[in-house]
Amino acid sequence: MARARKSLIDLDSTPYYHCINRCIRRSYLCGDDKYTGNNFDHRRAWLIDRIKFLSTVFSIDIAAYAIMSNHYHLVLKVNRDEALNLTNDEVIERWYQLYHGCMLVDRYRAGEELDSGCLFRVNEIVNDWRNRLYDISWFMRNLNEFIARKANYEDNCTGRFWEGRFKSQALLDESAVISCMMYVDLNPIRAKMADSLRESDFTSIQERINQYQAFKKHIKKQSVKKSDITVLQQPKQLLKFGCSVDKNTIPFTLFDYLELADFSSRLVVPNKRGSIESTKPVILNELNIEIDTWINTIQHFRRQYANFAGSKTSLIKCAHSHHHNWYKGCA
Repeated sequence: MARARKSLIDLDSTPYYHCINRCIRRSYLCGDDKYTGNNFDHRRAWLIDRIKFLSTVFSIDIAAYAIMSNHYHLVLKVNRDEALNLTNDEVIERWYQLYHGCMLVDRYRAGEELDSGCLFRVNEIVNDWRNRLYDISWFMRNLNEFIARKANYEDNCTGRFWEGRFKSQALLDESAVISCMMYVDLNPIRAKMADSLRESDFTSIQERINQYQAFKKHIKKQSVKKSDITVLQQPKQLLKFGCSVDKNTIPFTLFDYLELADFSSRLVVPNKRGSIESTKPVILNELNIEIDTWINTIQHFRRQYANFAGSKTSLIKCAHSHHHNWYKGCA
């Protein structure tokens, strides 16, 4: 049975969520449709452009993404504090990038003098919009509806484009966040659509690697000292890797994540060129994750957990706070 979304999104437990949605039709969301002979690769660009645009409007950051042939994966981080600290004018400006707003707010924006009753109502409306700016359901609604309308127009048809409402998993701790991100980034390799991370088109890992390689070439050409290297090596529209101290970044370094991604891709494809390192990557040592456990997690993350993912301790704690005895993955 489907559960109410408000019981699945708990920002007091975690700001990180894994979201998935699947196309309902026989024809693919992206790629080649063997029935019609049409190619829909251009729709992947629709999704990525829309995801990045919405991340500038909503107080929701993109940690990882993978656009597959008939579904997509997102790892999102909700920045509730940012939304709550926005001024009324900033909230209105963001909301008007998506909707027409309302007449009363139009009068407020035009500088018209309003009485106290009207100003009170404006504040109520703006506060509703503010709450929506850190609401994953509103984010996904704006993404899915936009893509569905464009696809319907292109296919000259009407009706549902998506299988149903999006599925979500709350990522309760650092091990769940890094495992889920890796699961998402390795999707094309697991599906045998790509042989390497660099060839994994329309994924966040490919974007991060390309940006990092371009930055390395730049600093080599400019003879920049290592001490001058900054986070500019990371894509601007993706949530940056940083450290556990900075809550506005992913609590790992980019170098450690790239090392882990390369290591994991060789585990997923055993006959891949090059040898597997005998020592575990730094992140796995820090999180005390055994290689056998890691392989199982990055291969079967969706099946290993249900709506909540994390260590046994994190799952039990979250379950008790929601008046449940346990969540899938506790055993």
